Amino acid sequence: MDDSLFQAGIDARSRVLGPEFVTKAFSTADSFNRDFQEIVTEYCWGGVWGRSTLDDRQRSLNNLCILASLNRSHEFKLHFRGALRNGCTLDQLRDTLIQVMVYAGVPAGVEAFRLAREVLDAEGVVPPPTDKPMPDIPGTDRSTAAQG
Repeated sequence: MDDSLFQAGIDARSRVLGPEFVTKAFSTADSFNRDFQEIVTEYCWGGVWGRSTLDDRQRSLNNLCILASLNRSHEFKLHFRGALRNGCTLDQLRDTLIQVMVYAGVPAGVEAFRLAREVLDAEGVVPPPTDKPMPDIPGTDRSTAAQG
């Protein structure tokens, strides 16, 4: 294990996912998964997130595209929460998920938006209302209610 990469990984993982998450990951580790936790921390978080060319927000958006495309819902929600934590805006997150829908398929986009809403609700993040009017929908009272 490279101690400097491991420490960089601890720092990055704590910064993005929160120190509570990292503490729990290591405090619940046992002889079966301790090495896994160390490798993930050193290799993913130290070796990749510790690089300086991309900032944490860009890495988060990249991860969301990949995780949504691979249908990794647990990791998607974890990294969506991390994206909020490290400053991604709702506009950036929305447009990232729209890009997922176009390049990975509508079902991947639908699932990504559904999972994102779960995280937003759990975190108490309430997007502002839209300023776009609802379209007229045939067979509803909306068009007559708007007129009268």
